[in-house]
Amino acid sequence: MHSSRIMAGLAATLLIPVAGCSTGPSEKDVANAFVNAVAAGDVAGAAAQTNNPDAARRTLEQVRKTLAPTASHASLGQVTENEQGAAAKYDLSWDFGDGKVWRYTNTVQLAEEAEGWKVLWAPSAVHPKLKAGQTLAYSEVLPAPGPVTGSEGKQLMGPEPVVTVSLNGQEAGDVPGVAGKLAGALREVDPEITQQSIVEGVGKTPPGQPYQVVTLRQADYDKVRSSIYDLPGVRFPAQVRLLASERGYAGQVLAGVSKKVDEQVKANAGWQVAVADTKGNEISKLHTVAEKPVPPTSVTLSDRTQRAAEQALDPVPQPAMIVAMKPSNGEVLAVAQNDPADAQGPMALSGQYPPGSTFKIVTGAAALESGKVRADTPVECPPKKVFDGMTLPNDKEFDLGRVPLHTAFAHSCNTTFAQLSVDLPDDALPKEAKKFGIGVDFDMPGSTTITGKVSNAETVTQHAANGIGQGKVLASPFGMALAAATVANGGMPTPTLMRGQQTTADSQPEKINPASLEQLRSMMREVVTGGTARGLAGSGEVRGKTGTAQFGDGTHSHGWFVGYRDDVAFAVLITDAGASGPSVDAAKRFLGGL
Repeated sequence: MHSSRIMAGLAATLLIPVAGCSTGPSEKDVANAFVNAVAAGDVAGAAAQTNNPDAARRTLEQVRKTLAPTASHASLGQVTENEQGAAAKYDLSWDFGDGKVWRYTNTVQLAEEAEGWKVLWAPSAVHPKLKAGQTLAYSEVLPAPGPVTGSEGKQLMGPEPVVTVSLNGQEAGDVPGVAGKLAGALREVDPEITQQSIVEGVGKTPPGQPYQVVTLRQADYDKVRSSIYDLPGVRFPAQVRLLASERGYAGQVLAGVSKKVDEQVKANAGWQVAVADTKGNEISKLHTVAEKPVPPTSVTLSDRTQRAAEQALDPVPQPAMIVAMKPSNGEVLAVAQNDPADAQGPMALSGQYPPGSTFKIVTGAAALESGKVRADTPVECPPKKVFDGMTLPNDKEFDLGRVPLHTAFAHSCNTTFAQLSVDLPDDALPKEAKKFGIGVDFDMPGSTTITGKVSNAETVTQHAANGIGQGKVLASPFGMALAAATVANGGMPTPTLMRGQQTTADSQPEKINPASLEQLRSMMREVVTGGTARGLAGSGEVRGKTGTAQFGDGTHSHGWFVGYRDDVAFAVLITDAGASGPSVDAAKRFLGGL
């Protein structure tokens, strides 16, 4: 017995130096390799340093995916021996960009196994509070957007809870089957969503990412919730969004304002890191940086003017739009489009159309400023005229004979204004148009706008066509409303939409000669009192210009009215109206609504 105890003791003493003389990496080397691989995003490399590479890889991949850092850094601290083998302290920092950094200290256990030192794998090797079946998740904490109020102080948009319905194709399995059920249920709240549109949307979305089918107001989501909640692969993230007080109200302009507010929400966002389950449901918060409140937004839109514009367009079957602004300071008062126009996008602000005879405001001003004519100068107005082989007629070939310029303007004589343009230099109309804001590029916070484009005339026929707003002349309703505001104001006002946000322009045009402007104003008044816009008689001291603009093969034409009354300048466009009459009628309804 005594000798066997001696032999056992001897064997034990002989075993000690074997461990001490291990030729593989030390516990410190292994710990260092593990923490640096975790920081570098080398999941396979980090997992290889553990005693359970498969489990380690699964957790590390999930953590990397749900944290999605822009960078991470690790540094190894003290390594101490213990009963299990060794413990290594380390500092880890996850960098999410924009100065958002989360730091903590953790400890991993190591043991020496047959193939050398290994990190004893447990999820807590990544963070002390992480357990099996869990991950670490980074998320932004967005503040609620502040309300948007109009010029009369009325709230036009407010924060409302919304639910985004999204479909993950990989999780859904039978995508067409799920899409069919989803479309069937959503038809009640959005008839435009179809099985095909959902399948196509999923197909265009990168694998593994959810396709956003629709974002619904809470009340609409509640209507369909029971029919879609249990569909495979369908998720319902909720958030607070800025929505118009009524569906469809000022949609095209408020969408741009909402985007601008979203930027502010993003800038004021807080953030957090939480322990979550693999479906993303939060279990406990680990680190929180509070969000900052978003102040209310004030816009120049006038609720009264906006509603008058929208109601004026309600009876119009074709795409139609009205833009109104304040000549005295450029504040945008209304941007209205009917449903057929909305289907085409924000056409009132950036659509490019031939302005037709409304452009005679610019041609007339250029002729007056050239000094060759005055409002009372006699001019020829034949029923049609040939310009270098191109025959240009008046509407229904009316003939005024020889009349003062103001009469030719009031009755919209094409042959007169084509000839006035032919007599001007090639660059006269582009230069003059700029004075009215057409061709000026604005960066107006809250909206993307295109005023229009006028090119130099290189031939006689181009001169003639440009002079009556055809040829190489394009403008948006926004651009023509600005032109009317320029006449009323005496110089181009800089348009604005969001109070406290500066609009910048790529050029500051020179002002129109005051004497020419005075004559132009009286010519525009005569259009209403005795010319093509007599339908506006009884609507107050309106000055303006009608326009019919051919497009396509020349058999169709848009109808325009551009003008101002008091401190409201506006442009009405009804596409494919065939004549200016329907736009004059809409202008009458609009002014009546004010």
